[in-house]
Amino acid sequence: MNALLRPLPWILALALLQPAWHLWLAPSSWLPPVFVAVVMSLPILPAVLLALFRRPSAGFWGGVAALLYFSHGVMELWSNPEVTALAWTETLLSVGLVVAASWRGLQARAAARRARAADAPSAAGDAGAQ
Repeated sequence: MNALLRPLPWILALALLQPAWHLWLAPSSWLPPVFVAVVMSLPILPAVLLALFRRPSAGFWGGVAALLYFSHGVMELWSNPEVTALAWTETLLSVGLVVAASWRGLQARAAARRARAADAPSAAGDAGAQ
């Protein structure tokens, strides 16, 4: 399987983006940057730990965290023009993680649909012969 279709690179990218954004690239002026970086890194932490231990549920939990990061990225895109590039990065990484975490299920669903479509003409032909 292609590495981009696995959740691990996306999980790590989102996990690394949070401290980079909130400590270095655009630190908060309202709250202590370390506090903001820790709070923003918490949602992806379970997925990082599960991925490091090679647990299959890492993709699921990464996808759940990605939904939060997607919402945050879109909100920042609309409200804070100074961090547009960071917000786009967070949003696109979140979408990539959700696709990567869902990829096997999407493939299985497509294969089942193709199998049903392959069986359908023979079933329709059998019904007409009776």
